Amino acid sequence: MAPADPSPKDLSVLQIDRSLKGSLNEKSKTPWGPMLYIGAGAVLVLVVGIALSSVLANAPQVEVQRPALELGTAATGTAVLTAGGYIVAHHPIQVSSKVVGKVAWVGVEKGAKVTEGQVLVRLDDSEFQAQLAQAKAALGVAKARLQELETGSRPQEIDAARAAVQQAEANYQNAQVNLKRIEDLARQDIASQAQLDTARTQFQVSKAQLESARKNYELVKIGPRQEQIAYARAQVAQAQATVDYAQTMLEATLIRAPVTGTVLERLVERGEMVSTMNFGGVGGVKASVVSLADLDDLQVQLDINQNDFPKITPAQQCSITADAYPDRVYKGVVDEIAPEANRQKATIEVRVKILQPDAYLRPEMNAHVSFLAPTETRQGSARETLTVPRAALVQKEGKSAVFVVESSHAVVKEIQVGRDFGNRVEVLDGVGPNDRIIVRGLENLTSGARVKVKTGG
Repeated sequence: MAPADPSPKDLSVLQIDRSLKGSLNEKSKTPWGPMLYIGAGAVLVLVVGIALSSVLANAPQVEVQRPALELGTAATGTAVLTAGGYIVAHHPIQVSSKVVGKVAWVGVEKGAKVTEGQVLVRLDDSEFQAQLAQAKAALGVAKARLQELETGSRPQEIDAARAAVQQAEANYQNAQVNLKRIEDLARQDIASQAQLDTARTQFQVSKAQLESARKNYELVKIGPRQEQIAYARAQVAQAQATVDYAQTMLEATLIRAPVTGTVLERLVERGEMVSTMNFGGVGGVKASVVSLADLDDLQVQLDINQNDFPKITPAQQCSITADAYPDRVYKGVVDEIAPEANRQKATIEVRVKILQPDAYLRPEMNAHVSFLAPTETRQGSARETLTVPRAALVQKEGKSAVFVVESSHAVVKEIQVGRDFGNRVEVLDGVGPNDRIIVRGLENLTSGARVKVKTGG
């Protein structure tokens, strides 16, 4: 049964009492109405801001980089082999002493830049100073003797020799006269036989003395023999060599840098003894004073497995990155290949020369080398290459991709990779040079997640 229509009496209960209209209008005109609405809006904005700040605070922090835009050249190619090794100085030098002595002064510290010929260490030189002075004195004596012989006899010496001849002649004449007189007396039996013998002996002696004085006079006039002068000259040369040797030993107390380079290690201190031989540190005696190397001539030393060795050729172009600075790429070239293999490790030592090393690289750093396949690039065919760090690559459904920051959110972008440059890879498509690529903080990161950029890219 259908319900009955409401009567006019029943509908009257649904009408608004007109008497209350004025009362309602008066309440709406009170000054507190608009302020209540404004306050509610402010509270809503504050609540939303706090919620948003909370979300950002809990967002994971990431580091970003922009893709690098480089100009490809004929030296760049696909990596055929990547291997790890250590950066080493091409020609490290252990600077040693030429003499035995005590260290009096050390003028360098580890890491100091030195130039060729610069004094690094000075030894106590008092003993070497005395040896030099002794050698110089002996040289002076030898030179004086040579000068005496080369000058020859002086006029006074010649006069003395002539006077000796004259005296000898007078003695000879006197002895001759005396002998003749004694012989006459002996024939008359006045002089005895003994007197005669004595007179004869004096005559012979005076005759010999005269002959000797005459020869000596001739020698004095001629001067020294050439053999004597030559011998004296040899003595001077020997004395000069002794002086030169003593001077060399004295200069050796100043230990100088043999090349321009950097001090890798300071090995001695003041008061320690250094020697020309290595005694293994016995008694505190050191054989070397500093370790020195030219840090502009660096190599990467690698042990290449024999199975991978056919991929390497002399002068092969390489790409080098140090583990400490993975974003810095250096060019290199195969410089040395060991003539024999290591039987125990089944490897062959290969050294790659770093073409343009800088202050970031240090000996004994870990480094990775990508050996590049040669590419044929015609004149003018160089092209721009976009690369990203290898650490930024992720695999999504079997394809290469990267995370890109867009409006504080991580967005996955699929990319097409090209050549391998070691710690960087070429990107052919998918991202541009202005995209901000996430390189760190990729753990458990999902596409669309809100992130906080730690360092701007």
